[in-house]
Amino acid sequence: MRIVIKIGTSTLAHATGHLNIRRVEEICKVISDIKNAGHEIILVSSGAIGMGVGKLALSARPTDIPTKQAAAAVGQCELMYTYDKLFGEYNHTVGQLLITGADIESEQRHHNFSNTLNRLLSLGAIPIINENDTVATEEIVIGDNDTLGAIVAGSIRADLLVLLSDIDGLYTADPRSNPNARLITNVNEVTDELYALAGGGGKQGTGGMVTKLDAARICLSCGCDMVIANGDDPQHLYDIIDGKAVGTRFAKEK
Repeated sequence: MRIVIKIGTSTLAHATGHLNIRRVEEICKVISDIKNAGHEIILVSSGAIGMGVGKLALSARPTDIPTKQAAAAVGQCELMYTYDKLFGEYNHTVGQLLITGADIESEQRHHNFSNTLNRLLSLGAIPIINENDTVATEEIVIGDNDTLGAIVAGSIRADLLVLLSDIDGLYTADPRSNPNARLITNVNEVTDELYALAGGGGKQGTGGMVTKLDAARICLSCGCDMVIANGDDPQHLYDIIDGKAVGTRFAKEK
């Protein structure tokens, strides 16, 4: 299978903004094992700004663009250093791709991006993709890595997109405030009713359930399955790839 895995900031980092070392080590170990089994893996990784906030000892996530970009520049270095070191321990090579909304909107640049991505896969590397927050502005920003993950999945005809976040999946209501909320395990179509169930985003990341539903809509239109799952236990990736019930799976009826 060709699998895109999007890792959210809340999965990568503690609330302090510093790296969650134990979890990231486990994620890299599991992904390396999945790749050893013959699957092609692409990572869409959040965390650059969040890790930059921690590295620069800022008191809170910045709201102005220059400080966001500065935090991203620092955090992206730490992020890729960590991935390179951990995947290298399992004899896997990583490659970094930083893109902007303009790269997606331009047909030629989007084509070039897809070619590079496919070539990295053919060479056996693990592409690690993030939005280029150091140069992106409000006018050209993609907006969140849920959407980016879906765009990547569609660009390379992936079989599956997995969104790892701090939530178990799509619920019938907000489980943080409603004890009767039930997890929806299977979705065949993204409807207005589902959007009505969507809540807000997490504290560290930019995405919420609405962006995940947007991503699911893109994936379903491309014939790609998508799963929303909690990233607190990377071992769940094995079950997701095996088609077992983990989180919420979006897939067209066959």
